[in-house]
Amino acid sequence: MTASYPHLRVETTDAGVRTITLDRPERLNAVNGALADALPLALADASQDDAVRVVVVTGAGRGFCAGLDLGEPVDMGSTRAVRLDPYRWVGRWVQGVAQCDKPVIAAINGPAAGAGFGLALACDLRLMSASATCTAGYVRRGLSPDAGVTWFLPRLIGMARAMDLVLTGRDIDADEALRIGLVSSVHPADTFADAVADYAARLAAGPPVALTLSKRLLHASASATLDAQLRDELTQIKQCLASADVREAMTAFKEKRPPVFRGA
Repeated sequence: MTASYPHLRVETTDAGVRTITLDRPERLNAVNGALADALPLALADASQDDAVRVVVVTGAGRGFCAGLDLGEPVDMGSTRAVRLDPYRWVGRWVQGVAQCDKPVIAAINGPAAGAGFGLALACDLRLMSASATCTAGYVRRGLSPDAGVTWFLPRLIGMARAMDLVLTGRDIDADEALRIGLVSSVHPADTFADAVADYAARLAAGPPVALTLSKRLLHASASATLDAQLRDELTQIKQCLASADVREAMTAFKEKRPPVFRGA
């Protein structure tokens, strides 16, 4: 039975797609303390559950996530533990996505701003509604970025474009997001949920072991040397070759049918 978390809705299909919906629609799913604590726990649960093959993160109502809820007090140092926590608040969101062994899809259904923008950037894949917008937005409130924005954004779109988006805090519409490589695809608003479900189901039909090891390799490549990466790739592909899923793929190829991967 799936656990429940404050300000989250968690649902899992028979195909193994777990959708985690940020559920504070009256605040455009802005982050408060309870939501900041809940999302990493939900991601860890999905990572450890063999029934889950793919994770989708999206927002309830008309927003993805509006960033930090400035209407609630932010505790940045009331205790020693808080002052010394390097991942306070939304840093744990990013760690939760990166450490989740399942592919994580950001379904950007509406405005993604500040830490919500960072959450989308941290996800492995990003699909966007044609009516949605993204913004770093921090400078509008006199703030510098958090939630991994300054790490992910230059790697995704290049330093010059990242500087523009962070320093101006301007909005990015879906067309621009697709053009600069910020998202993988854009879909009409009225069919967005169906497009995400179809994409996630197709991904979930893939080989779970290979998907996990591929994600690990891609994340490790950011700080690895070529020599180290080549060695790690060989180690991981050996694990795949020893799996029943590879034998199934070879058999399916000979029999001219789609493979049925079971994660074994």
